[in-house]
Amino acid sequence: MARKMYRDAVRDTIFEEMKRDPNVVVLGEDVVGGMGTAGGPEAIGGIWSTSGGFYEAFGPDRVIDTPISESAIVGAAGGLALSGKRPIAELMFADFIGVSLDQIWNQIAKFRYMFGGKTKCPAIIRCIYGAGYNAAAQHSQSPHAILTGMPGLKVVMPSTPADVAGLMRQAIREDDPVIFMEHKALYGMKGEVHDDPDYTIPFGHARLTRAGQDVTILATGMMVGMAEGAADKLAADGIGADVIDLRTTSPLDEEAILDSVEVTGRLVIVDEAPPRCSLATDLAAIVANKAFASLKAPIEMVTAPHTPIPFARELESAYLPNPDKIEAAVRKALAYN
Repeated sequence: MARKMYRDAVRDTIFEEMKRDPNVVVLGEDVVGGMGTAGGPEAIGGIWSTSGGFYEAFGPDRVIDTPISESAIVGAAGGLALSGKRPIAELMFADFIGVSLDQIWNQIAKFRYMFGGKTKCPAIIRCIYGAGYNAAAQHSQSPHAILTGMPGLKVVMPSTPADVAGLMRQAIREDDPVIFMEHKALYGMKGEVHDDPDYTIPFGHARLTRAGQDVTILATGMMVGMAEGAADKLAADGIGADVIDLRTTSPLDEEAILDSVEVTGRLVIVDEAPPRCSLATDLAAIVANKAFASLKAPIEMVTAPHTPIPFARELESAYLPNPDKIEAAVRKALAYN
């Protein structure tokens, strides 16, 4: 197994899949690097350094710099998918997904259903999301709950380089549209990645990263590491936590969640987004509806507040969930006998 950064797992997996399948194409703002920049057309390779080398290897027909128009990027991806290609569209910041909601919500997510299953739309929309970079309120949001609530979309939120590779490969080989959410604060994270070029992770299968009998902690993306940090600190006091990385929010591995809660009787949900109409509230409702008899304490949620994301470093830090907040929520749940 090779050790890679999260961003390199994104790049390398897409590169390998482009070599394997000539129908895979990449498009977005500056995915080539911006024609005319110093050092040639690939001087940048995308602002997140996830497409370096693509243009040289695959050429302008498969690596396409687009205008600054998210609606055009996503609309083009939908058309390419309907015509037999497997497009990977990059949105520099997930916040801009609002510009392309019609293309995503009313078109790409509905094509297969509206045409009675006679067509498919294997489009991937890569969304770079999340806070922690002091990028302020318009470049730091996590709109996963909005996208998870749209029937017809699959929503992926990898937390490790290994999961990036397995889930990205699965996404590219899917026949349905996939929203692939990459947390910008994880791009420098390092971890082992499978060498097998056919290694995939099926959607809808959560990952148990810590095991314990006292409480269940659910998390996605950057929140998984925070949940693990809280669990490790609690373990030193003899408190065991199941930490479940959901991996995908649609489809959702309800079985893994409910099986864990039936054992622990306590649930803490960690979600980077604000709490109203969020993934956290949805998960709480599912557990309250389907595992109420197993609960020994009220469900706790550790989320951002219902406010825009602040720019100031200190305020952004206060805004986000962290291991201390998660630990406090666990101890609160354990206070119920």
